Amino acid sequence: MSDLQNNNVVFFSGETTPLEMHKARMVQRIYLRDVEKRREIINAAGNNTFLLPNRDVFLDMLTDSGVNAMSEAQYAAMMLADDSYAGSETYYRLEKTVQDFFGFKYFLPAHQGRACENILAIAYVKPGQTVITNYHFTTTKGHITRVGGQVLEAVGEEALKTVSDNPFKGNFDLALLDQQVTETGVDNVSFVRIEAGTNLIGGQPISLANMREVSAYCRKKGLKLVYDASLLADNLYFIKTREKEAFDKSLKELVLEIASLMDIIYFSGRKLGCARGGGISMTHEEDYLRMRDLVPMFEGFLTYGGMSVREMEAMAVGIRETLDFHVISQTPIFVEALGQELIKKNVPVVTPLGGLGCHVDAGRFAPHIPQDQYPSGALAAAIYITGGIRGMERGTLSEQRAPDGSERFSPMELVRLAVPKRVFTLSQMKFVADRLGWLYENRDLVGGLVFVDEPKTLRFFLGRLKPVGDWQERLVAAFKRDMPSGL
Repeated sequence: MSDLQNNNVVFFSGETTPLEMHKARMVQRIYLRDVEKRREIINAAGNNTFLLPNRDVFLDMLTDSGVNAMSEAQYAAMMLADDSYAGSETYYRLEKTVQDFFGFKYFLPAHQGRACENILAIAYVKPGQTVITNYHFTTTKGHITRVGGQVLEAVGEEALKTVSDNPFKGNFDLALLDQQVTETGVDNVSFVRIEAGTNLIGGQPISLANMREVSAYCRKKGLKLVYDASLLADNLYFIKTREKEAFDKSLKELVLEIASLMDIIYFSGRKLGCARGGGISMTHEEDYLRMRDLVPMFEGFLTYGGMSVREMEAMAVGIRETLDFHVISQTPIFVEALGQELIKKNVPVVTPLGGLGCHVDAGRFAPHIPQDQYPSGALAAAIYITGGIRGMERGTLSEQRAPDGSERFSPMELVRLAVPKRVFTLSQMKFVADRLGWLYENRDLVGGLVFVDEPKTLRFFLGRLKPVGDWQERLVAAFKRDMPSGL
């Protein structure tokens, strides 16, 4: 456990603060627009933070996908890339890295995580079949339903409570899983999916002990077990620091044990490995052959899979760096620091503080906004107006409508403030906490949103909305009253 103590420093004053185990050697200029300008910009973007031009974003906390800072070793590796269409040495280096990392023989490259989901859905999900998961992710569910399947969730009731002290809210409820399998029928279950660090419910981890139980159940029932390892790094940190039996195990031992419980593992390299790409790793040849033909059909040849070879070289290094505790701890300790600052200001956040980012509870922040006016989306727009901070809506707007056109209300209304690895400073985290603290004091000014352009699928990516009433003008006026500089 000695290494675990090196990521926080206790100052002489007694204050404990996260300690960055890296130094910045490349920087990117960012801009903080005037508050009036920010209101104009968010409306021009249809009050959808996905549609904001990055030049107008001060702190980009939309996602940790593809925006993590890479290491000097990753940049150096990019110079070794072999840009061959077929048989690239770059591919074989990445393949060997993934084989060593997970202990699986077979590997298929893809251009990112959702491409892997597409291949899995086409290969394994038939119309009318079901995928059971601890909790869904938006694109995962989209691919499964597109081919005629459905998704069931088997997390426990605790997972949907925003205030909790449960250290592993991403765990399966084994009784619920068994009930769903029994009611669906084993032959109608395409596969069981485990998501590391359940994204939509606050980056909450799943324990090693629970993964063992799920794996044993699936093997007893003859069910295929698929692991989304995109957020493995954060989940490893929480297993290592919260699960007693893992304290004395190396990260390598933990990864290999997790992999040994699975049949198929897929990942977004934008998260795992901090480079743009993805891949599917598997232990059985029959799974490899079942998916192999889909790679050249949808991605590219088998030795590049739609990825840039430079990114493949960087990904190989990044995956190896996942076995460095100082690398995997960077996001969770900054999320903890930001979350504690928000808690001091009474801003409601999901607890325990998870990985990926800090999740603000829009349901408690703005209970006066009805769910059919998208409180999470409205709060994300208000946060941008208040501080130039781009977060992501994770609530009803991120759901899909029912076949009859009615809303599926999300059980949680969250705004995710993602914390990419090694990107932000502590002063920037304190700025975020300060602006959200002010917004919470003025929360009654925040109103709802309604669609003016609503795509049929994945509407949170491309949809455009407008504010209900003049709440944004009144919010700007209050901000200028309290902070006349407009910053």
